Amino acid sequence: MDQLPQDLLSVTGKSTRHINILLINPNSTGYMTEACLRCVQPTLPGHVTVHGFTCPKPGPSAIEGKVDAVLSAADCFRALAPLLREPGRFDGLLVACFSAHPLIAMLREEYPQPTIGIMEAALYASRMCGHKLGIVTTSERSSVLHTHSISDYGLEAYSAGCETGHVSVLELESKPQEEVYASLVAAANRLVEKGADCICLGCAGMTGMHEAVSDAVGMAEGKTMVIDGVALGVQFLVALAQESLSTAKGGAFRNSAAGRERRRQDWL
Repeated sequence: MDQLPQDLLSVTGKSTRHINILLINPNSTGYMTEACLRCVQPTLPGHVTVHGFTCPKPGPSAIEGKVDAVLSAADCFRALAPLLREPGRFDGLLVACFSAHPLIAMLREEYPQPTIGIMEAALYASRMCGHKLGIVTTSERSSVLHTHSISDYGLEAYSAGCETGHVSVLELESKPQEEVYASLVAAANRLVEKGADCICLGCAGMTGMHEAVSDAVGMAEGKTMVIDGVALGVQFLVALAQESLSTAKGGAFRNSAAGRERRRQDWL
């Protein structure tokens, strides 16, 4: 007779620390911020609060290229300064744009809180859960930019590429739901055919479409995982905050405020 295993040692958590995460929508479309907050709420631990920030107008209403990204980064950076100067108000910062958004590095340089983007969160989660990742994108240009970002993050060898749903960011909400879902599901299925076992939703505006894509690729059966970088980004930041990790300031992210002060450029 096989010997039964010994009882496993176990512990139960004792942390009562309340954690505050700031979700930053770097476009000026408020309903996207609200949609992100609604979608992360069901899996939030009771000791975590997520606050939503929307880029002030006239910031870009959608980020669909490098010009939009740079303009939105500048608008957000200045508008966030009064919120982030208060020590300890937020334990982590999430940039809710599926791209290598310039605001991520700017916030890491200026502030101590751990800061990540939803693209980073989705790509890293995909590597933890599968072998080949793929990204469902909105447009052809997004596919090109995301392909370059996958390489920049060092994950090219694990990529099945990008497939576009041929829909703009704002059309995710304005077009008929059936049409949008059909386009995204078709893109996800093409990625599965190319060998992807993890599908990243390549836009914060897709966060409410997780269920439709998951059903189409068989996530419930364990065949393919569908990764929402917004939800994963919040959870990663909670873990970093619980372990008292912050942005390392001894290298590239050394704070630049002292340099601005020497130049007498207090433009924040």
